[in-house]
Amino acid sequence: MSELVSGRAADASHARAPVGAAFLIEDVAPEDVTVPEGLSAELRLFGRSAAEFVAREVQPVSERLEGLDYELSRQLMLAAGGHGLLAVEVPEEHGGLGSSKLASTVVTEALAASGSFNVTFNAHVGIGTLPIVYFGTPEQKARYLPCLASGELVAAYCLTEPGSGSDALAAKARAVLDGDHWVLNGTKMWISNAGFADLFTVFAQVDGDKFSAFLVERGTDGLSFGPEERKMGIKGSSTRMVVLEDARVPAGNLLGEVGKGHQIAFGILNIGRFKLAVGAAGGAKRLVDLAQAYARERRQFGSPIAEFGLIKEKLGGMSAHTYALESAVYRLAGDLDAAVEEARARAGDAGPGALARAELDALSDYSVEFSFIKVFGSEILDAVVDEALQVYGGYGFSADYPIEATYRDSRINRIFEGTNEINRELTVDQLLKRALRGRLDLMGAARAAVAGRGPGPRDAAATGDLAHARRAVAGLKSATLAVAGVAALAFERGLEHEQELMARVADMVGLIYLAESAVLRAERLRGDAKADAAGRLARLYAFEAVDRARVLATEALRRVGEGGTAAAAAVGGYLAEHGQDLIALRRAAAESTYEADGYPLG
Repeated sequence: MSELVSGRAADASHARAPVGAAFLIEDVAPEDVTVPEGLSAELRLFGRSAAEFVAREVQPVSERLEGLDYELSRQLMLAAGGHGLLAVEVPEEHGGLGSSKLASTVVTEALAASGSFNVTFNAHVGIGTLPIVYFGTPEQKARYLPCLASGELVAAYCLTEPGSGSDALAAKARAVLDGDHWVLNGTKMWISNAGFADLFTVFAQVDGDKFSAFLVERGTDGLSFGPEERKMGIKGSSTRMVVLEDARVPAGNLLGEVGKGHQIAFGILNIGRFKLAVGAAGGAKRLVDLAQAYARERRQFGSPIAEFGLIKEKLGGMSAHTYALESAVYRLAGDLDAAVEEARARAGDAGPGALARAELDALSDYSVEFSFIKVFGSEILDAVVDEALQVYGGYGFSADYPIEATYRDSRINRIFEGTNEINRELTVDQLLKRALRGRLDLMGAARAAVAGRGPGPRDAAATGDLAHARRAVAGLKSATLAVAGVAALAFERGLEHEQELMARVADMVGLIYLAESAVLRAERLRGDAKADAAGRLARLYAFEAVDRARVLATEALRRVGEGGTAAAAAVGGYLAEHGQDLIALRRAAAESTYEADGYPLG
């Protein structure tokens, strides 16, 4: 555990932390990205420990959990605390491991197999605990963090209201200072862990327009709860309404500063989006394992269905998309750790509070990545579970088999942590803000791309299958910059009203990151036993991405009008026909999956 407790950079290989969203305009070398295969022995052991906890203590009681057994959920949280799983991101001085985002990623991925308990766990360690880690006073940290790290206390996060979902700042809950107490009134809904949580981070307006956060303990007078929501999925997690009627909260339980609650809400939601994508990668890997095993066992027309072309197409695609997502989340985790290390070095001997704030500021630089990785993670998981159910056929629809519950549980991820529609808008909105602030020369790169001077498939001399994929990704970058540039020029401030156009640009941005991450990982694994499988999966995803981007770019440029017509030739060159037989690549990817008896890079 020594590395987990004291070190962040042992699994990173960065000369420097990349600026958020800089992947759009910078060339990235394979050695500059973090890959799962490069994790330390300590982190691998920690991941196995987390997976064993799920297999040994959670999965055997999953049916009881589905019946909303509060006491069982609390027992499992205590057990998770005993294994150190709740303490990864809690500072050492408050009973935690004080460890890295990579360590958190390893644990989050392992917990994905725990079904509804995964929601209980992540609501606690992420949005429940991190607000205090980053914004708590010394007294608040000393009082709450040790018990949150051990599982003695369970946390919940109360942001959403009946009238304000994605528009969090439109909250109607009110807080008024009355002597040495705040008096809170309002209603929060869809609150995970509400049935048994001990501590609630509640957001409310002070003086009508100062969005602020408060720590509210369960026994507070005036705090009550609605009945359990009847949900389509994640039935084993508690989801209830939280009602505050003249609830009196000690003045010392204000979290952060009055009027600065948006910093807490959005900063923590960003991390929650990343964790959701990590969990999606873990869930998708498990589904690939299940689907391929069933396909090899199930016989129809005298043969295992694994031999059928259309089943191979499903499994090959499932493996490639899972591989791209896994590559992207580990790359991002490594970048986050590198950024945190640099921020801590700059902060020097600042106190714990200043260090925590510097860390969150460093993480917030990746708001673009957080938004699109959440979108792609949730949608890849949905696509993979849908294909897995189809492989199982009628048995996949049966509650006696493992796919049915996972299918229902998966759907919430496109709504959690900000809907995918909101996150697509945020991807482009944050990019434009970075350009306007001069943080990245996106417009300069976009102008070059529109003029046909951006790198593309024709610009690199290297040969070989991965080199071809790398050139295709370079062309995808140029095409995306060109489309984004002409859209920004055509609509200027009116672009925010062109949500459909923004969504297409956001999807192209996400395709770049996942495809590039997949190819860079495969390049880094040259000579490894899994290099061939990685190369197949990387090429398949990269060339699929180009094909998908071609459709997105065409629709976007048609919407732009005359300016789009002028840029179409350049974009067409960047997204030129790659000539790859994707059917053959999917078949090869499926064979790699069968040979590995599961996810090929597992």
